Amino acid sequence: MPRSVTDLPKAHLHLHFTGSMRVETVRDLARQHGISLPDALTTNWPPQLARATDERGWFRFQRLYDAARACVRGESDMRRIVREAAHDDHSEGSRWLELQVDPTSYAPFVGGITPALEIVLDEARAVSQSGRTGVAVVVAASRMRHPLEARTLARLAARYVGDGPGQVVGFGLSNDERRGDTAEFAPAFAIARRAGLTLVPHGGELLGSQAVMETLEHLRPDRIGHGVRSVEDPRVLSAVAESGATLEVCPGSNVALGVYASPAEVPLRTIVESGIPVALGADDPLLFGQRLSDQYEAARRLGFDDHELADLARQSLVASRAPDQVRQAALADVDAWLEDARAAG
Repeated sequence: MPRSVTDLPKAHLHLHFTGSMRVETVRDLARQHGISLPDALTTNWPPQLARATDERGWFRFQRLYDAARACVRGESDMRRIVREAAHDDHSEGSRWLELQVDPTSYAPFVGGITPALEIVLDEARAVSQSGRTGVAVVVAASRMRHPLEARTLARLAARYVGDGPGQVVGFGLSNDERRGDTAEFAPAFAIARRAGLTLVPHGGELLGSQAVMETLEHLRPDRIGHGVRSVEDPRVLSAVAESGATLEVCPGSNVALGVYASPAEVPLRTIVESGIPVALGADDPLLFGQRLSDQYEAARRLGFDDHELADLARQSLVASRAPDQVRQAALADVDAWLEDARAAG
């Protein structure tokens, strides 16, 4: 029998702050703050999302995301999200979590973007002290806002840069790929690059291979959130491989948002066979109903054996900003997991 992927040590590099919430937490916060939730977050969870590759489908996704985010009304709520995300990741074998947050979303309730970020960092530092799962932060700008705001967030992120728990390790760009001009965000990424942050913009999920190429050309990323549609053009796929960028592939997200009709269509095998490093991620478990281990199970159903699953886990650790001692210990434990799997076979 194959070993449980829950026991496989790994890093989690693609998880959004609001989207990381347990659905029970969203419901509890809604009760506390007197907020009504849509049925998709109560009696009909997980939601059946329309194709987000069209405007109507994205609107439904964004409406649910905004409804959940509206339930986060202060410091205690924010700390709870970080703490529960760390505990959930630990339960699935994650040794290192890079939690992505846009502090502007929570700034109105805590006095600004700086306090909002510091709250997340402080709780990440506190929960990491348990020694179970280290938590760092990726500050993410939104394509829906002016590129000058991205520069402000990049400068803020640069003030807290580091390689340990409770520090900012990366700078990202998220939200609807169809909004904004990727090139206009290049100055923000230049600020982040000079500060030593890992560059992790989204690209190539809602839009095709050209979006991936523009991300490579203008933002020079270390990792790309999603990037799966690079397979639509062999030249782009080769460019990704040559760049050395890791793709943060989120199979559950791809299917839930209608990018692919079924898990069998997610091009994980093509990406891996092209020599591109992959870090599997859960993206937004709150809306997709799947967490990190589910992504490894999806890979297993695509035909990845234990050796290949171990390789995916290694790639996630290598692509992370985990401290070297954390990374090396986890990599050794990946080898042990694989040996146990071989012995069981």
